[in-house]
Amino acid sequence: MNADPGFIRADLPGVAGIHAVATTRQAPGSSVPPWQHSNLGLRSGDDPAVVQDNRRRLAQALSLPSQPVWLQQVHGTGVLAVTRPLLRPRAMAAEPVADAAITRTPGVVLAVLSADCLPLVLASRDGDGLAVIHAGWRGLAGGVIEAALAALADAGVSAGRLLAWLGPAIGPADYEVDVPVRDAFLADDDRAAAAFHATRPGHWRCDLYALARLRLAKAGIQSVLGGEFSTAADARCFHSHRRDGSASGRQATLAWIDAGAGNDSAGGG
Repeated sequence: MNADPGFIRADLPGVAGIHAVATTRQAPGSSVPPWQHSNLGLRSGDDPAVVQDNRRRLAQALSLPSQPVWLQQVHGTGVLAVTRPLLRPRAMAAEPVADAAITRTPGVVLAVLSADCLPLVLASRDGDGLAVIHAGWRGLAGGVIEAALAALADAGVSAGRLLAWLGPAIGPADYEVDVPVRDAFLADDDRAAAAFHATRPGHWRCDLYALARLRLAKAGIQSVLGGEFSTAADARCFHSHRRDGSASGRQATLAWIDAGAGNDSAGGG
């Protein structure tokens, strides 16, 4: 954990000009129990005005170069390409529906929310391409990582140039799943069986981190960092839907390319 308990700053060795940060419950915020301190999820049942203020305080604390591009996440595989920094916060109803976002534009701040699902950052080693992904089991099995990689490739960023960082998610000791979840992964790759460990009849412990590493390796990404937390096991630091149910808040994973890196892109995000 960093000296500041409100943030986990990703170590991205050899990556120039890209920042990636995950928030904790101790980040600036004024949500009251059961959401507690820094809840960044507008759809979590918390007071929307408080959540918007938490988001404002987050942007200020991190000195973000623009407003985060928050998404309406649906556990799918949609990818949003963002080509222009967001200057003003969007209303909740205007948040784009997607579970991943990419950019090659300096100053754009990508963001995903999570409360057990796996947040991933894909960063180009030369600092000119970036993706942030929300991947629960449905997204992973459905191919959200592959969809984000395809969108980056279409934008001119190949998988061979990327490093991956796995943000805070539920750990394998705390995540029990049933037959349909396991079958969804084994249908794609028999090697996914190694990420499941039997508990009681018809149930397994599931390692989301291992499943993500398998898919990243298949895509040609060998440098994968992070993946050492469990949101469900650490109530002081993390929101967890598995632990807290419908009263769970959301933490965020954000990433951006240095605004001073120069930019030839145009268009709208």
